[in-house]
Amino acid sequence: MLDNLSLLAGLALLPILLKSLFPYLRDDCCYMWRSLKLGARLTLYKRLKPFYSILDRFLETAKKHPTKTFLHFEGNAYSYSEVDRRSNQVARALQNHAGLQAGAAVALLLGNEPGFVVTWLGLAKLGCSAALLNTNIRAKALLHCFSCCGAKVLIASAEVKDAVEEVLPALIEKGISVYLLADTCSTEGIVPLAQKISQASEQPLSPDQRANVTVKSTALYIYTSGTTGLPKAAIVTQERVWAASFIMAVSGISSDDVMYINLPLYHSAGFLIGVCGSIERGMTFVLRRKFSASQFWEDCRRHDVTVMQYIGETMRYLCNTARVRNEKDHRVKFAIGNGIRTDVWTEFLKRFGDIKVRELYGATEGNIGFINYTSKIGVVGRVNLLHRRFFPYLLIKFDIEKEEAVRNAEGLCIPAAKGETGLLVGAITKISPFNGYAGNQQQTDKKRLSNVLKQGDLYFNSGDLLRIDHQGFVYFQDRVGDTFRWKGENVATAEVGDILTTSHCIYEANAYGVKVEGHEGRIGMAAVTLKEGEEFDCSDVFKQVVNYLPSYARPCFIRVQGSLELTGTFKMKKVKLVEEGFDPSLISDPMYFLDPQRKTYVPLTENIYASISAGAVKL
Repeated sequence: MLDNLSLLAGLALLPILLKSLFPYLRDDCCYMWRSLKLGARLTLYKRLKPFYSILDRFLETAKKHPTKTFLHFEGNAYSYSEVDRRSNQVARALQNHAGLQAGAAVALLLGNEPGFVVTWLGLAKLGCSAALLNTNIRAKALLHCFSCCGAKVLIASAEVKDAVEEVLPALIEKGISVYLLADTCSTEGIVPLAQKISQASEQPLSPDQRANVTVKSTALYIYTSGTTGLPKAAIVTQERVWAASFIMAVSGISSDDVMYINLPLYHSAGFLIGVCGSIERGMTFVLRRKFSASQFWEDCRRHDVTVMQYIGETMRYLCNTARVRNEKDHRVKFAIGNGIRTDVWTEFLKRFGDIKVRELYGATEGNIGFINYTSKIGVVGRVNLLHRRFFPYLLIKFDIEKEEAVRNAEGLCIPAAKGETGLLVGAITKISPFNGYAGNQQQTDKKRLSNVLKQGDLYFNSGDLLRIDHQGFVYFQDRVGDTFRWKGENVATAEVGDILTTSHCIYEANAYGVKVEGHEGRIGMAAVTLKEGEEFDCSDVFKQVVNYLPSYARPCFIRVQGSLELTGTFKMKKVKLVEEGFDPSLISDPMYFLDPQRKTYVPLTENIYASISAGAVKL
């Protein structure tokens, strides 16, 4: 009898003991179980003939739940069936008037609006791929995007008509047809498309239109900044679309949830995780043109939002809003995103309640990513056997000064010790491929790292420094190379430097990012040398950066030097400049601050520096 009681007591205490010894066991098991189920689903989709794509998932939901709201936008609700019919019209209009055939690539220069999603669905029904262009890019960068993906059709919104008109002669010369999602357009060479769509048939298109689409077919081109100074078109296959869409499912989100998307749809977070993830779950999402801290929680309450997306700046802006009595009065349960600082993370939970923050690490083109599926603050993921089994990766020692992997006498890379910062690399395999960049073999090759653990092996070089602690938690440390991140956007330093040298006074420019207290990422700064006999022309430099760079890429600080320090291979050194920052009390070189109110650069004084450090100046 006593033995039975002891056994029962032991069994009753077992969960407590397991929780004490393995505090994250339940989280690990839930994550691995969900991952296994999703992996099995993807394997099934690959084997189906014809291939079952994310579009088929949308069509299935539209058939089963035709009246369910697919998206909310500016006071209007659009059902699954309504969006389905509208996308049929888009597909037929493009087929009839643009002559689109299966396999063609079409460039979209559209902001966050229903037309973006509807147009993409229409293209998918035709078996076409879509190149998602950043609506901030202009001139040379915009033209470059077409040479990457080979698109011969551009569909733009009325809001960016000026940007299109600026490069229209070059587009016409390249044989690119330009369509505008508007009723009318007086510009010769731009065809208004809205009426043609409205007059087209709503009847479904035959699946034969996309019969040649396979799991390996290119679904999208998503552009990411690189060291070339021009956007790189990451190839996103149908398989990759599915994998990204599963992030919501692996986080425990269901079809009953409501997603809030205010990130740009031309980025993988907003489109792949947000829109495609909503389709995969068969759920409703709320779309907003741009993020608004003041309207954020009101939108969430109005639409019963349960899942929000974020970048680090999103959380900081929300935490900087004035406190109100009802700020925990909402239904948000999950927050999915990346780039949130530990202190902001803690403050966010304190102010807005028990929200499960699912911090991510990954890259559009990368073959390895992490998700923090636990409640631990400050980490981007967790090591588990299942993840490592299917997506082999490791951290290797990296020389920041030389910007290269450290190798041993045999020429192989050296794994970083547990708890040590290292460069993340992911093995390139059939299950975790690296598809590279369209039309840019040189940049594709630069992201491949060979002879890592043995001669002849091949890994994807993430370009990021991470750390894994003794509990198996993964921490993002920093980026290496020429690209830094500010306000959720990647900034290519070579592009910034090229623009700066278009000013009549600047001879050379070395752009980089520096830390600013209280801000995520790194803000733009540049060290420059002046042409002989020239002085720094504040207004001209301001004019160049404003005319040719998006706001997030404009160097906030400029440091004038007598000469730029170079490496033995004539690369501009950045490490020391980054470390020195922009404190005028420590730097004797003249420095300038981009003053948006005066619309010019002004000398960076200690008073301005103090105001920036105190958070009194908006950056």
